[in-house]
Amino acid sequence: MSELELSIVMPCLNEAETIGQCISNAQQFLQEKDIHGEIVIGDNGSTDGSIDIARSLGARVVPVSMKGYGAACTGAIKEAKGSLIIMGDSDSSYDFYHLMPFVEALRQGHDLVMGNRFHGGIANGAMPFKNRYLGNPLLSAVGRILFSSRVGDFHCGLRGFSKAAFEKMDLKSTGMEFASEMVLKAELIQLRITEVPTTLSPDGRSRKPHLRPWRDGMRHLRLMFLFSPRYLFLIPGLSLMLFGLIFGAALIYGPVVIGNVSFDIASLVYAGGSVVVGLQAVLFALLTKYYGIRTGFLPASRTISRFFELFTMEKIIAAGLLILSISFIGGVYSVGVWMSAHFGDLIPREIISIAVPSAVGTVCGSELIMFGLFMGVLDVQHRS
Repeated sequence: MSELELSIVMPCLNEAETIGQCISNAQQFLQEKDIHGEIVIGDNGSTDGSIDIARSLGARVVPVSMKGYGAACTGAIKEAKGSLIIMGDSDSSYDFYHLMPFVEALRQGHDLVMGNRFHGGIANGAMPFKNRYLGNPLLSAVGRILFSSRVGDFHCGLRGFSKAAFEKMDLKSTGMEFASEMVLKAELIQLRITEVPTTLSPDGRSRKPHLRPWRDGMRHLRLMFLFSPRYLFLIPGLSLMLFGLIFGAALIYGPVVIGNVSFDIASLVYAGGSVVVGLQAVLFALLTKYYGIRTGFLPASRTISRFFELFTMEKIIAAGLLILSISFIGGVYSVGVWMSAHFGDLIPREIISIAVPSAVGTVCGSELIMFGLFMGVLDVQHRS
């Protein structure tokens, strides 16, 4: 028997009303286009007879005990025998009879072929208003901006990819965010991606869909944050720190006048706050990147590896302790000034120009120490 070319994969959880039609359409497509393929159902614990229907129609059922859309898809894809994979929901919202554009694009050498429902057509009632005009466009736009992606419909459930590309992506998500992770990972490892128009019809089920728009939308957004710490946290954080340090240093020596506006001690307080928030953002970016690489969500980064080889937990904690010590000296000096005034009234600018940098240094030093300790915790957890 020759090697299978195409596996059509469908995740399933209680889709008895629609799975039969989906399988029949897929079988008709394979037969009429003379494609050597198979239909694989990733069953996530159906109790309504979906499994019996699928098997009676000749589909291969792969039981997946771990719950979630991503888990069901991954379980079925790993068991698929085709060199090419096309996956789509088993609720009759996608047409498995018109898959040729996906197959042709995959045969041309594309690693990931995304369906685009906004180009192909969305039937009335097929997508809720908030999903069609808010959720999907917004999340797709965020993905395009953060990852320089040209994919217009990040969350289309009908997509194709090679088995080799799927293994390279090494996807980890078990829930609905699996759809976003696939696109983001493909972009990060520079796979060949293209889009083809596809249609979306109202699903054929009578029960409520498994999708929870707000909850699942936030999970997609959270995943994007994990994959893009540089633009969301690192660059803004460094900018805030640099602004706070330069502006704050100038204000320590006296008011700064720009045009008709005079910046003084109140501005110094805000400059200090800018440094603190900026450092938090930078440390969060580093932790996010570190966690993403350790868990396999993000590809390995030589830059990050070298950074943590150079700045070990011990060095980071030592830097935090040094900043704390310097800040403590500033605090002691402030108390000394207060003592010299017999703990009475002080000249505001004189004492604040010392107290604010000392307080900022205390907070930043403490953050660095906690960052170093938490890095150690993550590293121990990874090794174990």
